Amino acid sequence: MPDDLGKKRPQDAIRINVNEEWELNDWSKKLGVTKDQLKKAVEAVGDSVDAVKKYLGK
Repeated sequence: MPDDLGKKRPQDAIRINVNEEWELNDWSKKLGVTKDQLKKAVEAVGDSVDAVKKYLGK
């Protein structure tokens, strides 16, 4: 069964890579924030999903 290369998934589901546009879009939607808000959160607390959620109050 071939892999579905059209569906992208984060390489590391506990980290947010804001340098990948598709991942930035995906996490922004999941967390209900703008891309700029997400970038600022990652800049403030690092790329850990848990830390970003806590920072954003999610």
